Amino acid sequence: MSLDEKDYPIYLSQAYLIKTGQKLNLKHPKTLNEKIQWLKIFDNRQPKSELADKVLVRDWVREKIGDEYLKPVLWIGDKFDDIPFDSLPISFVVKCNHGCKWQFTILDKDKYLNNLPLFNHTKKCIDNWLLQSFFGWSDFETQYKKIKPKIIIETLLCDDNKGHLPTLNVYCFNGVPKIYQIFDYKKHVSSFDENFKNININFSDENELVYAEPCHEVLKEAEKLSAVLAKEFKFVRVDWMIKDNKLYFEEMTFTPYSGYIFFPEYHNKWQNALGRLLNLKGD
Repeated sequence: MSLDEKDYPIYLSQAYLIKTGQKLNLKHPKTLNEKIQWLKIFDNRQPKSELADKVLVRDWVREKIGDEYLKPVLWIGDKFDDIPFDSLPISFVVKCNHGCKWQFTILDKDKYLNNLPLFNHTKKCIDNWLLQSFFGWSDFETQYKKIKPKIIIETLLCDDNKGHLPTLNVYCFNGVPKIYQIFDYKKHVSSFDENFKNININFSDENELVYAEPCHEVLKEAEKLSAVLAKEFKFVRVDWMIKDNKLYFEEMTFTPYSGYIFFPEYHNKWQNALGRLLNLKGD
């Protein structure tokens, strides 16, 4: 995207109107979605770019909380054709470092390499992703703009034969963890407040909200670790995977859902309530 940065607010406001049917108030944002839009334009410090990079963020996490929370990396490179498939294990995850959901899970390497249509499809996708900036896809998520594209291959962590593990998203407001959401492979989500009590909040119509007993041990550890990682930022979602009650860092998500968080009609109250939690003037 080659727009002049001074024009970002204009085009972002137009995109917001098209997607939500509402005018975007960047001067006095109130809702959570409006404040995420504000952060895209006015809080795009360099550390965010480095920490949105799935390769560079690993050094930062290692320094802040230790490498025991990092998933093992098998290979990092610039080209799909350079991937050393012969030396990889039977299962792994191959992804790009500079976007969201740009990844494939390989459950059986031999079957994958012998399935030419599938192999060619993944190669075509990854080659295409490497040529793109996720910034241009995501309505001005400026933290992605300057990331140098890479391929990263990680060990597949799973607890069944389908590559599934629960994931945990921790929403941190001005450095303080406030909302925890746990997702399972059935697209169920359980939401908890800062006291680990179930709350009636769902950020996407792709997931079904269910009530569950919290694992206090996991949530307490996530609270401690996420607070360390989120300390320097006004707003960030710290994402984790959970395997055998152990946390593995996934990524720092600075503008969740690109600031188009879907709230079902009966959840609209959360837009303003969560907006009030986020102090844009705070450090």
